[in-house]
Amino acid sequence: MLKTVSNLGSPCVLLIGDFMLDVYIYGDALRISPEAPVPVLKVVRREYNCGGAGSVAVNLAALIAKPLCIGVIGDDENGRVLSEILKKAGVDISQVFTISGRPTITKQRLIGLAQHRHRQQLMRIDEESTEALPDEMYQQVLQAYKQELPNADIVCLQDYNKGLLNTELCKEMIKLAGRAGKKVLVDPSPISDYSKYAGATLVTPNRKEASIAVGFDINTPDDAAKAAEKLARNLRLEAVVITLDKEGAYLRTENINELISTQSRNVYDVTGAGDAILATLAATIAAGCNYKTAVQIANLAAGIEVEKFGVVSVTIEEIVNEILGRNKILPIETLTTRLEQHRNRGESIVFTNGCFDVLHRGHIELLKFCKAQGDIVVIGLNSDISTKAIKGPSRPVNNQHDRAAVLAALNTIDYVVVFDELDPLDVIKKIRPDVLVKGQDWAEKGVIGREFVESYGGKVVLAPLMEGKSSTATIEKIRSLSE
Repeated sequence: MLKTVSNLGSPCVLLIGDFMLDVYIYGDALRISPEAPVPVLKVVRREYNCGGAGSVAVNLAALIAKPLCIGVIGDDENGRVLSEILKKAGVDISQVFTISGRPTITKQRLIGLAQHRHRQQLMRIDEESTEALPDEMYQQVLQAYKQELPNADIVCLQDYNKGLLNTELCKEMIKLAGRAGKKVLVDPSPISDYSKYAGATLVTPNRKEASIAVGFDINTPDDAAKAAEKLARNLRLEAVVITLDKEGAYLRTENINELISTQSRNVYDVTGAGDAILATLAATIAAGCNYKTAVQIANLAAGIEVEKFGVVSVTIEEIVNEILGRNKILPIETLTTRLEQHRNRGESIVFTNGCFDVLHRGHIELLKFCKAQGDIVVIGLNSDISTKAIKGPSRPVNNQHDRAAVLAALNTIDYVVVFDELDPLDVIKKIRPDVLVKGQDWAEKGVIGREFVESYGGKVVLAPLMEGKSSTATIEKIRSLSE
């Protein structure tokens, strides 16, 4: 997997589909309206992202592929915003046509914020037309496809059933790609008749879409196997990938019938997961990757995506970190890069530090307190060297690797970074937390890093202590019992 991701090259992906604009309007939910029992939102900010085929395109660009797009957008402000975002991402939209009298497909989400942090989607407002395009526009799209097909390494059809990829166009595109020796990957729409995808290389329906297509519910891996076999046989497909959310994905090829499992995630937002899977499969298969490894990597990409809010592209660096297992315990250089991604999503960073030698309830309460102060909690963990210098030659009881592993297993902690220095000032300067937390016993001693954190508008918060709860007290009690 690592070898594949590190050597993707820059394949050209010809992407045809329904391009959409995702708008997120964030507002503080301050009160209930006196006019109706609904929350009143005071708008804080707006965000604009690519949706549908646009989401696939920016994911491809993040994977260093070259997305070459064909589609239609409206002659309106939303279309211009969408075009600008795609261009900034490095996406070729020279064959994305503007059509008048038809709105750009737009999904506007109202997001309520509690205490400026906790997000809750309250409503989605869609603006779209799903009617058929004018005949001349279908001809224009097909002509663009014929023109660009020789330049492509692989073809992707992203079908949301919005009027572009009708039966005739799909069949013709798949036939032309077959003649040219190009693989065609299809993310199908939730329809019962998949005949327009016949002859493609691979389809990637999710559980619900596949259930609709085969006519029975997919509840187990055996159900998925039967569905995949039926789709492969009826549509003459080389491969079928049915995504099964937390269970992973079921892969069927001529030689493989297997559930490719994935790791359990804290799902924040499933929006865009299918787009990440299609983009990753396209980039990896175009690079010569086998189907099983491609699905394994796509599982990772989708897992990263669902832990983010909204439609956010997944980078090669993020996938590499997942493969290497660097989920929580990170070196400072990797951590600072990861934290920048959180900041870009508007998440606040909380930092505290300590030896955390023998974990006790006082530690647990401190960490719960930290989590209540922001979104991402980072623990600066004193190494064995610095712990010994601070606590004495008999400490630590548990080595730094064991201590880091125990901390990383806690839901209240997002990242752990180990440092050798006697104090955390250098780590604090690199992390630049929004909130620095220390116990109340530091009120008189002076909190290390206070001046630096407050210099850029951060704050220092003192956590309440639990009397009689400490590693030293716990260790002394164990020793006395032993004696």
